[in-house]
Amino acid sequence: MSKTIEIHGENNIPNDGALVIPGRLDFNQMLLLEQVFSGRKITWLCEENVVFDDSVRSYLEQDGITAVAFSADDQAPDLIGKTLEANINDGGLIIYLSGLVSVREGECRHLHAANIKQLCALGLPVLPLAVAKPVELAYSPENLNRLPGTIFSFAPILPSKSVSVAAWQEAIHAADEVWFSARAFLNESLPVAILNGIKKNGSTASLFDGTDDTTTSFDKLLGAAIALAGVIKKETKKRRVGILLPPGKGGMIANLAVVFAGKIPVNINFTSSQSAIHSSIRQSGVDKFITADPFVRKAASFPWPPNRDLIFIERVLPAIKNKIIRWVILSKVLPTTLLIKILGLSDIQGDDEAVLLFTSGSSGEPKGVPLTHRNVLANVCQFGCKIQLRHQAKILGCLPLFHSFGSTVTLWYPCIEGINLITYPSPLETKRLAELISMHSANLLLSTPTFLRGYMRRVKPNQLQSLDYVITGAEKLPDTLAESFHKKFGILPMEGYGLTETAPATNVNLPDPASEGDAPVIHTNRRGSVGKFLPGIAVKMTHPATGEPCPIDKQGTIWLRGANVFPGYLDNRKKTDDVITDGWFNTGDIGRVDEDGFLFIEGRLSRFSKIGGEMVPHETVEAAIIKLLGLDDETERRIAVVGIPDVQKGEAIALLTTVCSDTYQQECIDLRYKLMDTGLPSLWCPKMFIPAEQIPMLASGKLDIKGCQELAREHA
Repeated sequence: MSKTIEIHGENNIPNDGALVIPGRLDFNQMLLLEQVFSGRKITWLCEENVVFDDSVRSYLEQDGITAVAFSADDQAPDLIGKTLEANINDGGLIIYLSGLVSVREGECRHLHAANIKQLCALGLPVLPLAVAKPVELAYSPENLNRLPGTIFSFAPILPSKSVSVAAWQEAIHAADEVWFSARAFLNESLPVAILNGIKKNGSTASLFDGTDDTTTSFDKLLGAAIALAGVIKKETKKRRVGILLPPGKGGMIANLAVVFAGKIPVNINFTSSQSAIHSSIRQSGVDKFITADPFVRKAASFPWPPNRDLIFIERVLPAIKNKIIRWVILSKVLPTTLLIKILGLSDIQGDDEAVLLFTSGSSGEPKGVPLTHRNVLANVCQFGCKIQLRHQAKILGCLPLFHSFGSTVTLWYPCIEGINLITYPSPLETKRLAELISMHSANLLLSTPTFLRGYMRRVKPNQLQSLDYVITGAEKLPDTLAESFHKKFGILPMEGYGLTETAPATNVNLPDPASEGDAPVIHTNRRGSVGKFLPGIAVKMTHPATGEPCPIDKQGTIWLRGANVFPGYLDNRKKTDDVITDGWFNTGDIGRVDEDGFLFIEGRLSRFSKIGGEMVPHETVEAAIIKLLGLDDETERRIAVVGIPDVQKGEAIALLTTVCSDTYQQECIDLRYKLMDTGLPSLWCPKMFIPAEQIPMLASGKLDIKGCQELAREHA
């Protein structure tokens, strides 16, 4: 068999006949698949009137090749299936071959839902097959010469009675996760990946710091970081080092220095409450913090430890200037293997802790989330190969480094992939951020809907014209905001999804690929969804109330598995066991996957109320109220729905609002009737209005659920 093939799940190939439905298949992959099935009778199944590559068409027309065409308009697909049964007798295999499509590079699925529906209706057992081209999904430092040309990953057979679009999708995602999680580079460490990435791209990629308008190449940042790593080793023997810095030169150097010291960076959320900060410091066990004088003065309310526990980066770096210069030179001339040995990084394993983050604490005390080297490298690759930024591209990094997206996507990802970075310490100063985007022709903006409203209010349309992508997360992107932003700036914001526990990115909407001739487009964005899954992520659903498995196209609790999923909470076995079962992570979010593979988030389980046995989604109710009250264009959140105890129903819906008058209880009654007139069930309508001066929000742009609940309890 060809050395260009790597096979996973070979034991899933049945001895009996089956219909093979690959996620994708080009001409070369056809030939390789025939090698895999050598000795088996193969029938190629093609849809009539679709366009094939010339090589494929010529091959199918050869003598000795069996090809069967079917019509998509046939009203009796089960009869076609009975006809095809003869082709799988004695272990024969029918392989579905789709026509040409317009698709983004790296997409694992080149089939429309309509095609899969037709195939499922044939009444045949189905063998799902994930097909990948690793070169499309490689990360920058990887040695492409060592990658196989094609990977086949077979899922377990789906019996004819269990075949459905949802079942096939779930199987494809699971098979995709198997091969991705087996990739060799995931056994590397974060500092090694950074060394390789910067040695490859360090002289061409740079960081522009928007606070002092300076540009520094990555190779110079690397030299400073390695020199600082020596200081850190002398200052503390602890495994973890605290970092209290915003995005910028200092933040990057500090984080790189900690990992090159063989230690674990802990970026503390300096916007949290003092109790949450103390909890994070206690849980992490840090005794040294890297910070800067200007930041200490600016964050005066932060519970700063004594000066003896602080490493002031702007004082230390000038004192080690000669060492920095020496390391800039050495890091360029010495091979990576020798640098690894000198720095003492050779013992770090992929499953060792690389980064410690903390959850926002929106629904309670922050939980420590240790991400392994494997987790971070997996997500860097997953996000990078999905978004396909080129090395000359520029990212605006304004999300805090204690934020999971700020950590992975605007810190580790640019370093490893050689993407230029523009930094600024606050996502709220949208006027300055727009100036930076315009000045440097930034290509990617990561934000939240809350922060996008600032751009709508303060920024001129021409200032964002360089952007190729505006990706939002943390909270649902309202349609009206997306449309208004698109109308003003000419670019449509696209919603993504992720959690701190998944390192973080798992889904993202992206612009559709350009149509190539008559080839149908495989869409990569869908309004209201958070996009398709990144490569290497498996998904399943369970019933929110019973916990029983349910099809992924039905509303359920979302479970994820992949190399990017964390191993468990810091020193908390109980909370870990609550969310991780057999490698599957319970996200706590409720959602469904549509037939084309787009994930729709219906809300967090913590943002549902169980009323009279029915699960009521708070965010759906909020959306209805926002539309009814005409709050779509508000630049700040004006309402929030919370659950309050109710004697009769167990829970009831209450509305926190900043827009009610003195007659708010009558307004509540009026609103209930208006909502019911729109079709909203009465159980879903607010039973109580709670006036609020402002809606509690976190610095990340997320709703402060705990704060909202406390406010509701005070007035209930």
